[in-house]
Parts: sequence; C-alpha cells; structure tokens
Amino acid sequence: MRDQIQYHRVADTPDLVLSDGTFSEFEFKPHYHLDYHIGMVTQGVQKQRFQGKSVLLGPGRISIMPPGEIHDGSGYDDNEYRMCTFRMSSSLLTEYMSEISGKERGLVSDDIAPFFAGAMLENTTLANRLIQLYQGIQNPQGLSALPVQEAWLKLFDPLFQSLKVVTPQAVEGGLPITQLILVREYAEANLANKVSLEKLASLCDLSRYQFLRRFESSMGLTPHNWLIQLRLERACLLLRLPNQNLAQVAANVGFYDQSHFNRAFRKWYGITPSQY
Repeated sequence: MRDQIQYHRVADTPDLVLSDGTFSEFEFKPHYHLDYHIGMVTQGVQKQRFQGKSVLLGPGRISIMPPGEIHDGSGYDDNEYRMCTFRMSSSLLTEYMSEISGKERGLVSDDIAPFFAGAMLENTTLANRLIQLYQGIQNPQGLSALPVQEAWLKLFDPLFQSLKVVTPQAVEGGLPITQLILVREYAEANLANKVSLEKLASLCDLSRYQFLRRFESSMGLTPHNWLIQLRLERACLLLRLPNQNLAQVAANVGFYDQSHFNRAFRKWYGITPSQY
C-alpha cells in the first residue's frame, strides 16, 4: 500500500496540529522536533529508537517525544502501520500543566533539553481515550477550542504524572550546555543566512573537527543535519499561520529556493510543504 500522510489544524487552537498516516515504505530518519509529539499506533507496529534503545509502539502504547529528543520510526518487520499524533507547542503544554498544577510551571530554557524525558507508556485505556479525542477533533464539523481544552485537561494529569522530570546534562565527550545554547541561539538568529561550520566552531573556541565530533556526541546528529531539521521545524511553525507564501517561508528559514525546500521537506516528513 502506498504511504498516506495527512496533517490537520484544530479550530481556534493553532498551537495544536494533528497528523495521521499509513506507512509501508517511508521511514522517519533520526530527527527531532521543536514541539511535543504524543503518538499512538492504531494498526500494526512502529519500531522506534530513542535514548539508545529500540522500542515497539503498537496499540495500547503511547509515545511521548519532547522537544529536542532524537528519534526515528519505521515499520516492524517491513509491515505497514497506521499512526496518529498530537503535535503541541511548548506554550500550549505549559498552559495546560499550569492549569492542572495550579501554579506556574516553566520549561527548560532554549529547548536544548526537555523538562521531562521521552517515554513509551503502556496504558490501553489512556491510549484509547487519546484516540477517541483525536477522532472527535478530526470530524468534518471540527470542534471549537472549548471541548478540546476540556478533554485535554482531563487527560493531561494521568498522561504526565508518571513521566520523569529531567534537567540538562552535558554528554561526556560532547559540548557543555552553555555552548549548545550559544550555538542554538546563533543558528536561530541566522536561519535565513548561510551558517558555516567554521563559525559554529569559533563560537565554542574549537577547531572544525573538534566541534563536529563533540556536537554530534551531544546532539546525535551532525551540525548539518541538525541545522536542516531546525530550518524545517521553523518552517512548520510558519506554515501553521494563515496565508503563508511558500517561497517566502523557504527563504525565511534558509533554503535557497522553493524546490530545495520541497525536496528537504518531503525527505524528512514524507509530504510537501503545501500538504502540511
């Protein structure tokens, strides 16, 4: 069966995007996101690798990927699978968790590390409730913000109460957290411009080879692949806004033309920017 991937907006809630797809050949290469991904497989099994381990995501399990968590995804034993995913901005998740806790609850600065670790939860009841919520939001009439917010608030407490809270930790042989933040801030400020390995290395007072080796140890991606992913993720955020010009979005995040942007987007997400 041919791969089918779709993205859906939620009425009155621009910080929440839904995606669902049937995958038979497409593989998600090691990548990260700038938002939170909560995924459930409804048919078949997806094989994921994150935090150095391979895990299987099937019906009854919930995958939670915070910003910056490097992970991949492919079919298990070359069989197809179907998956639906909630993609939530950091600000939306923080808002919900603040409501539940009754107090302000911030995230780790700069999203270099999430405030909780990625996780695979085994909870059939909760997974089914999430799928029902997904299907309700996706109905042709759509839902307004009120019932979406009510449903999320009821699901968030049991969903997140067992997750492990973490703080940024430098990887042995990698870059210090302060240097990772410096590199991230520079890249964010210069997405529309050429970003060279020499410049990134100089920010950390390292040679190109030293920086390349230490950055990859810390991030799990080469600087080039990490920067492409950052550009594509920023493009996704821009594409959520109404009336976006694809050529301008491409230029704003550093792709030299729309064709290059389309190819990179399809390679990493399985669809074109216009289908997002």
